[in-house]
Amino acid sequence: MTAAVGIVLVSHSAAVAESVAELARGLAAGGPVAPVAAAGGTADGGLGTSAELIVAAVRSVDQGAGVVLLVDLGSSVLTVKALLLDGDLPEGARLADAPFVEGAVSATVTASAGAPLDMVLAAAVEASTYRKA
Repeated sequence: MTAAVGIVLVSHSAAVAESVAELARGLAAGGPVAPVAAAGGTADGGLGTSAELIVAAVRSVDQGAGVVLLVDLGSSVLTVKALLLDGDLPEGARLADAPFVEGAVSATVTASAGAPLDMVLAAAVEASTYRKA
């Protein structure tokens, strides 16, 4: 598989981030799966957001094709925006304005199909239009 867009899932809860990562990987299976990393909770295992965990997760999935970050709420959004603004994330890192679970699955499936960064980001964002009723 050539370099794929990486996916980072940022949640206030390590368990939530890991579970959504597992779901996204599982639904994208059937061939090579794009790299997905969870950055949940604080460094000491509590609830919250850790800039250090986010940076480490981005580095772990960055293959040079870009990285899409999906966040759950509040301070995770602010932390990723600050990291982007301060230049602490690679140039190809993008914050998706997308629902956490649906966006993660869409982005992972699209990245696993070999799509470029803009298409992976668009797939995550488009997930916000999914109707459930």
